[in-house]
Amino acid sequence: MAAANVLTTREAAVKAARAKDEADVAAREAAAVVLRLFDNDAELVADLLGVPAEELEREAKPVTAARAKEVIEALRARAERPSRSRRAPRSGAEASPPSPPASDVPVRVSAPDDGRADAA
Repeated sequence: MAAANVLTTREAAVKAARAKDEADVAAREAAAVVLRLFDNDAELVADLLGVPAEELEREAKPVTAARAKEVIEALRARAERPSRSRRAPRSGAEASPPSPPASDVPVRVSAPDDGRADAA
C-alpha cells in the first residue's frame, strides 16, 4: 500500500513539474508576444499589466523573435477562424421552439356573477 502511494505521489509530482514547465514557457512566450505587439515598449506594457518592466523583459528574453512571430501568426489565424461553439443557422421549422403539449385538463372559464355586475 505504501509503495503504491509513493508511486502515485511521484507520478503526480512529475505531472506537476511538466505542467509548470509548460506554463513557464507559455508565460515567456506571452511576454515576448505582447512586447513585440507593442513595439518592444516595455514601460507601456509593464504599466498595462501592472508588472515591473525588468521582470517583463527578463521573461521575454529567452524567446526568439521568430518564435514570438509564430505565436502571433497562430493567434491571428485562430482569431480569423469561425468559432466552433457557434451553431449553424437552423431552418425555419427547426428554429421555432416546440409548442407546449396540450393539457388533458379542461380549462375553466369564469363567467361574471350577474348579481355582482348589476350591483356595481
